[in-house]
Amino acid sequence: MKKLSVIKIGGNVIDNSEKLHQFLLDFNALPGDKILIHGGGKIATELGVSLGIEAKMVEGRRITDIETLRVVTMVYAGLINKNMVAQLQAKGCNAIGLTGADGNIIKAVKRPVKDIDYGFVGDLDDHSVDSGTLDSLMKAGLVPVLCAITHDGESQLLNTNADTIASAVAVAMSDLYDTVLVYCFEKRGVMRDIEDDNSLVPEIRMQEFEGLKSEGVVSGGMIPKLHNAFEAIKKGVNAVYIGKADELPQLNEQGFGTRLII
Repeated sequence: MKKLSVIKIGGNVIDNSEKLHQFLLDFNALPGDKILIHGGGKIATELGVSLGIEAKMVEGRRITDIETLRVVTMVYAGLINKNMVAQLQAKGCNAIGLTGADGNIIKAVKRPVKDIDYGFVGDLDDHSVDSGTLDSLMKAGLVPVLCAITHDGESQLLNTNADTIASAVAVAMSDLYDTVLVYCFEKRGVMRDIEDDNSLVPEIRMQEFEGLKSEGVVSGGMIPKLHNAFEAIKKGVNAVYIGKADELPQLNEQGFGTRLII
């Protein structure tokens, strides 16, 4: 079975042009098939402010009203996505920038209103991603670059968490490829002490997850990230890595980030 790397890049790298340039060089150099998934960083918030649209956040999650949806679509699917694609083309990588609506690749459902109305936010399930279309694009020599915009199949665009998209894409593609999922962000991985760059936890097994939570080693936004990662492994993804964006060249060697395995 051919190998596939599904790489998710966070906003902190997108916001820094030098870091983004280096990351895209490293991404292009990865051997084998690959898919890049990105969010939006601060640019959407800054553009919204300039247009008089204030970002509304609840527990780190963006409330997406119709005005915010217009802004994130412009930024994620337009400015950021096409900038990345243009940079990859300049580096010899034949990238194609996509939303979930393009080719009906990712179909979401609008999040139901419970305690909080998140607005035009899309949730995914095990059938959301069209792996066949992504496979066809890669067989045609194209490298998909997916932004965090999906659709509901009834003409409504939806803002969907990029970590969730990365996990869903990796799971869907694991039927066709030996797939690894890589979350790249600003830290070297899961750290025992967030202030100590030498305190990397190199490997976490699922049975260790609860203990690390109770110790406070895994906390905050890292909890849902690891939960989604272990769910992806249970559904067929070979392994999940969480590591520093500028250490991506070490992915196929010992020492890149934290490896999550069952």
